[in-house]
Amino acid sequence: MRGKLLTVAVSAMLATSIFAAGCGGSGGSKKSDVIKIGVVSEMTGSNATYGTSVVNGMKLALKEVNAKGGILGKKVEIVVADSKSEPAEAANAMSKVINQDKTPLVMGIFTSSSAIAACNVSEASKVPFLAIGATNPKVTLDKNDKVKPNTFRVCFIDPFQGTVGANFVLNELKLKKAVIFVDNSSDYSKGLAEFFKKAYTAGGGQVVGQEAYLQKDTDFKAILTKIKTMGAEVLYVPGYYEEVGKIIKQARELGMTVPIVGGDGWDSPKLAEIAGAGPLKNTYFTNHYSPDSTSSESKAFVAAYEKEYKAKPDAPAVLGYDGAKLMFDAIARAGSTDGAKVSAALAATKGFKAVTGETSLNATHDAVKSAVIIQFINGKQTFRATVKP
Repeated sequence: MRGKLLTVAVSAMLATSIFAAGCGGSGGSKKSDVIKIGVVSEMTGSNATYGTSVVNGMKLALKEVNAKGGILGKKVEIVVADSKSEPAEAANAMSKVINQDKTPLVMGIFTSSSAIAACNVSEASKVPFLAIGATNPKVTLDKNDKVKPNTFRVCFIDPFQGTVGANFVLNELKLKKAVIFVDNSSDYSKGLAEFFKKAYTAGGGQVVGQEAYLQKDTDFKAILTKIKTMGAEVLYVPGYYEEVGKIIKQARELGMTVPIVGGDGWDSPKLAEIAGAGPLKNTYFTNHYSPDSTSSESKAFVAAYEKEYKAKPDAPAVLGYDGAKLMFDAIARAGSTDGAKVSAALAATKGFKAVTGETSLNATHDAVKSAVIIQFINGKQTFRATVKP
């Protein structure tokens, strides 16, 4: 008899544990009263600061929306899967949140190659996916340049970013000879290099050389020594912070004092740690956002983020926040988490008030919005200018 009573008691305890686990983060509500959104992000690997910042921004947006009662009368949860900063792993993570975690909507990913790989999975499942920082045009376009019906992004794209960078070099720095140093293993880097080159040469600049490296390379001195002989007035490096930091440091060690310019992949606190404050003198990059922005939306976000995380937000953080808010807005407008309805709502986004600026999605599901120029002064990112589309 005691054995039977013990079995009943254990069963009751297990049932209670399962119920509590099922209600975690939902304020004690049933799962039917919760909206789950999948998040695929670079939580580990060579781009881990992006993923950490993106998820921090999303969690802040989640806290705010749930404090106001959630969406459609339901609390909102996110289920995070690690892409490990690798395209194949991003596809696996996308499959996990869709098929195992049963999330009807997904957002995340800052790097283009991973977003391209992952959205092949979400498109096959007809699940809406909102990319956070992936800027290569192929994220929202298939191999035939047709728009992917369920893939969207909250960031600008590289044809715009490359043009902004080229015009800055030509018109502000007034430099007419450039060398491009590209990461041949990155869709983002190759695409941004192409768009920079096109705009730079169209504006009267001359690309006097182009060299390549691969992600996870660590010694760039042989190629930089070659670049030093090419007579360039500026070096354009459209890469990610891990390699870019080493490139800047080694270039300065070789006596290269020319300006070094890049794109949004530079935005990580790790860049200054890797390169050092001194070598960052005379370096600039195009970006989605500066925490020095004086807009009321930006001031409120920066204050809330610093209170929550005791750190200044970077562009991945604010794009994570904006992306989550845009997804919440689309769900509310759709009146549902049904994939077709949310995709239609996302496609119809016009004039959304984001921290990174008023955002509308165009016919190719890309965000039309401003960019900023960031300059390093004493090793610190400093706002220089805003460029409208």
